[in-house]
Amino acid sequence: MSKLILILGDQLSPAIASLRQWQPGDIVLLAEVQAEASYVGHHQHKIVLIFSAMRHFAATLQQQGTSVEYIDYQMRIASLYEAVASTLQRNPQLQTVVVTAPGEYRLSQEVASWQERLTKQVEVLPDDRFIASTELFNRWAQGRNQYRMEYFYREMRRYTGLLMNGDEPEGGKWNYDLENRKPCPDDLLVPAPAAVTPDDITRTVMALVADEFPKNMGNAAHFTFAVTGRDARAAFSDFVEHQLPLFGQYQDAMVLDQPFLFHSISSMYLNIGLLDVRWMCQKVEQAYRAGKVPLNAAEGYIRQLIGWREYVRGLYWLLMPDYKNRNFLQAETSLPGYYWHGNTKMRCMQQAISQTIKYAYSHHIHRLMITGNFALLAGLSIKEVTDWYLAVYADAFEWVELPNTLGMALFADGGVLASKPYAASGNYIQRMSNYCGSCYYQVKETVGEQACPFNALYWDFLVRNEEKLSSNARLQLAYRQWRRKDETLQQAIRFKAAELLIHLEQL
Repeated sequence: MSKLILILGDQLSPAIASLRQWQPGDIVLLAEVQAEASYVGHHQHKIVLIFSAMRHFAATLQQQGTSVEYIDYQMRIASLYEAVASTLQRNPQLQTVVVTAPGEYRLSQEVASWQERLTKQVEVLPDDRFIASTELFNRWAQGRNQYRMEYFYREMRRYTGLLMNGDEPEGGKWNYDLENRKPCPDDLLVPAPAAVTPDDITRTVMALVADEFPKNMGNAAHFTFAVTGRDARAAFSDFVEHQLPLFGQYQDAMVLDQPFLFHSISSMYLNIGLLDVRWMCQKVEQAYRAGKVPLNAAEGYIRQLIGWREYVRGLYWLLMPDYKNRNFLQAETSLPGYYWHGNTKMRCMQQAISQTIKYAYSHHIHRLMITGNFALLAGLSIKEVTDWYLAVYADAFEWVELPNTLGMALFADGGVLASKPYAASGNYIQRMSNYCGSCYYQVKETVGEQACPFNALYWDFLVRNEEKLSSNARLQLAYRQWRRKDETLQQAIRFKAAELLIHLEQL
């Protein structure tokens, strides 16, 4: 019985479960469809990445003798269902549809409806590219009042054996995060990340995206990401050699006009299947064992892979679909226009957003403590902010974006993911970056005309949410500091914050 094997745009791995089912007579389908390209206003680089990687993946399969049907965007197929249905109609010998489980809830619901709509057998296989299956995560979560990543991460270290010395963690500690919070010296030489010159396939896609998505963020002509597994592995190997040694201590740092610093820029490759998480972890551990990188760097990077990434995916599937609608702090303010164009006098926001516009990338501190922190303090709409993060980053898929944004950055889940809101004043930004020295605003001022907006908004955020947050043990010091302030100063701060919130678009 011949099968139609559907490969989604984030499943471009030769080891994907559905491809392991392939036999002669089966057809593999990849489809660039309108619904997936437009359900949010994806950055042009994100669309180029996925379309070009899909085309390269299909070409490789064909070279290996696999029968492939490819639907390109200009064929104007509206949805994945339409792509599957039309392929089945053209190939009546195909009796079964096989697909690896989609990574996003909305797609999983769509695929679940196909059995009845297609009148064909539809087989959905688990996505075993992840180390922790949803069943494994659910067993870990069962009976817990809180789902803290640190404890899940320790289980994953034991489960994988990564950076373990018998039953104990390498070096005697599970987590070296306290060593990974240094600001980066202005004069430190930062190696450039590996870039890939677009080939003919990619240039064709770049032209298509420029024509079809001219109003989307970014400029397709500047695309330099890898689009094949080979090039993605080469880029990651380059990172391990040149950036990883200093990744640990400077992973939270921010420097003017240095969007990448010592980060790997590999999450986009991993999330669409060009890289394998086990291979990446092994490369990092091998570099540590060979004495090429320090333990804090190796542990910090592996924690991102088998800690945060696997954790947020498990949490997403545990809590969806209700999770998406949570809004613990009732944040409803519209997203200011500079989230899309970057024209703001706040230097930190300008830096984080402008590099997002240019590269479809910013590292995790820009996302959490700049754009996310500002959205939290200003009470920006949960839906608008999560849609923005989903649209503008090349590595963004809802399973990874939503928990990180709604849960960690915006505290909209009320503490399911994070133990406290990641709210911070301008002091944090000054400590971890060199942005404040060239900013229009004065980071040391809270109520003056040019006072840093983060300062008054920080205190106002705490006060206006006091009923919900004052019992949080990790915020007790901040509330005590507020209560010690002179009443006149308190009133001035609240007035300044109200003024800022009225004039958000002009900041």
